[in-house]
Amino acid sequence: MVVAGLCLLGVWYSWNLARADHLFRLDTAQSLHEAIRIEPDAWKYYMRLALLDNEHSAQLLETAIKLDSYDAEADTELGLRFEAVGDYSRAEKLLLDAFSIDRTFLPRWSLANFYFRRDNIPAFWIWARKAAEMPSDDMGSLFALCWHVSPDPNEITQKVLNNNPELIRQYLDFLLAKDQPRTSAAIARRLIQSGNPEIDRSYLFSAINKLVAAQDGGDAEEIWSGLIDKHWVAADAGAPNNPNFARDPLPVSFDWALPSYSGLHSWPGQSGLVTEFTATQPEQCTIAQQALVLAPGDYRMEFSYRTDGIAPATGLRWQILAANSDTPLAESGDLSSETLSRQQVAFSVPPAESLVYLRLFYHRALGTTRISGTVLVPSVQVQASH
Repeated sequence: MVVAGLCLLGVWYSWNLARADHLFRLDTAQSLHEAIRIEPDAWKYYMRLALLDNEHSAQLLETAIKLDSYDAEADTELGLRFEAVGDYSRAEKLLLDAFSIDRTFLPRWSLANFYFRRDNIPAFWIWARKAAEMPSDDMGSLFALCWHVSPDPNEITQKVLNNNPELIRQYLDFLLAKDQPRTSAAIARRLIQSGNPEIDRSYLFSAINKLVAAQDGGDAEEIWSGLIDKHWVAADAGAPNNPNFARDPLPVSFDWALPSYSGLHSWPGQSGLVTEFTATQPEQCTIAQQALVLAPGDYRMEFSYRTDGIAPATGLRWQILAANSDTPLAESGDLSSETLSRQQVAFSVPPAESLVYLRLFYHRALGTTRISGTVLVPSVQVQASH
């Protein structure tokens, strides 16, 4: 009889626990009150109810902390409630208690926010750095808060950044979104030293592209050289990179950009770059383009090509342009040859203009219709003149 009674008691207790858990998962104020009535020592029920019952949230959170003194989430929530009513001393103590229990990102982030709101900037930087020591998957909010305190990327770098590649990667992404290419160059170099090529290559390409767009060829080339030295990319030592179009271009300014248009299609391969025109392409369009960093001086561009169906003097030509100008430094004659032809174009890079673009360009010539046919470019090279 006693054994049977104990068994029935156990069944009843188990049923009550299951009933309380079911009510907790319903996640309404009424169901949580009923769950607490059944299981009054379950701290997580008070914790959840505090988020739904604003009027009694402080008392509910205090009860949750009494039932589980290691409930960092309750400490944090209660600390924020005390801050909201102006009890900053108790708020700070509870937030620090939460950190003493839980050393993950959230308590650190909560303290950084608290000191930011209290305008205690020295303490803010301390806790921003501590938060950065335990990065989450999305550190953009922390960097944005740092930017609000000081829109000086160098100060943020000095006070918050460490050598964790996950943090460096997210900071680089933040700086690029803030259009800070020159500061991002130093961060990109740090990422090359500690990062992962499969994860970080795209971030570094973005940094290079932003720097080239900002006409900062020196920093862009330094990052590119770092990628080559670490064997993160397949690239050629000469200019241009990928001169025979044998590899699919990388999405970076120091490889070929092959824009796509209606009526025009280009594809690289073992024989070179092939471009097909259908007479419906735009009257002006870039077919292939690559950025180069060259020391001031005299150069020659050598290229080979063959056309099929493209008449002379119809507007297809190579150009070399300074990054800050749409006026070519030099350009070839119009391309038209049914047999393989080799040509040279001499040009000079003026002082302080080391960043240039090598571009295959079509501009319909006056008095002609848009071209239809193909052009093959087996190779392009740029060499210093001697």
